[in-house]
Amino acid sequence: MTSLAIAAYGLRKSYGDKTVLDGVDLTVPEGTVFALLGPNGAGKTTAVKILSTLITADGGQAQVAGHDLTTDAQRVRGVIGVTGQFSAVDGLITGEENMLLMADLHHLPKAEGRRTTAALLERFDLVEAAKKPASTYSGGMKRRLDIAMTLVGSPRIIFLDEPTTGLDPRSRHTMWQIIRELVTAGTTVLLTTQYLDEADELADRIAVLNNGKIAAEGTAEELKRLVPGGHVRLRFTDPTAYRSVARTLTDTVHDDQALTLQIPHDGTQRELRTLLDRLDTAGIEADELTVHTPDLDDVFFALTGNTVPAQTTSPNQPNQPNQPKETVR
Repeated sequence: MTSLAIAAYGLRKSYGDKTVLDGVDLTVPEGTVFALLGPNGAGKTTAVKILSTLITADGGQAQVAGHDLTTDAQRVRGVIGVTGQFSAVDGLITGEENMLLMADLHHLPKAEGRRTTAALLERFDLVEAAKKPASTYSGGMKRRLDIAMTLVGSPRIIFLDEPTTGLDPRSRHTMWQIIRELVTAGTTVLLTTQYLDEADELADRIAVLNNGKIAAEGTAEELKRLVPGGHVRLRFTDPTAYRSVARTLTDTVHDDQALTLQIPHDGTQRELRTLLDRLDTAGIEADELTVHTPDLDDVFFALTGNTVPAQTTSPNQPNQPNQPKETVR
């Protein structure tokens, strides 16, 4: 059986009369990416702070890398790395000096610290900028330096709290590749994000956190199956053909103006084949067939009461209304 990197049960945290976490359970297998997805104020950052020993929980219990958070916090700190929403990079010194400072904090011998720094600067494509003040770095470069600094201590588990916030699309994809490489090398990543595509792209498992509770947990595909609304859309250009088909197919949603029909569909290949056979038998020839399957946007809106996250699309792109994920045939 796969060992658990993180095991938390019944985590609770309140600030005054505001309950931030209300009995949260999390289990994260080693060598995987686990995403906490949720709107602002859902409790994502609070969960990360508790699991990384930055704050204590009011209730519940948790183990990280097999060490109890309450009784063995120092050992937990020795095996984790944390990259928060806001960069820990010191802009007044160079990238290399930031790395060497982190090596000193980890009590690495001078020679080992320099070797580790050089290797990580090369790995994160920061060699050319290493001697420049970090204040001159772009947002993507600062994020890469931030994660490189986190890796100085060779952590087994990394907490990434909204690591791509504010990055341009190219920098986001670079960060995604870095995360994939970390996991391939055996590192466990707990990722918090408001970007639905990021969770879908990276996470082995996703937990949707809302109002301090886990609203649902599973793989991206499992979560998508929780939401109804899959359908096949048939579009016609000939009004006569459209009316004929509308009379033939009774279990459809009609749009007489757009000349379209929507047929309920669960998105599986078997169901699609059955539907196509049915259309062929009835002699129905649509001008366009589109398959709609629920995506993480649908899941998010359904589980969080249609609370729109601060940003569900890529940075530098305007937020769009929830659009179905469709495949045109």
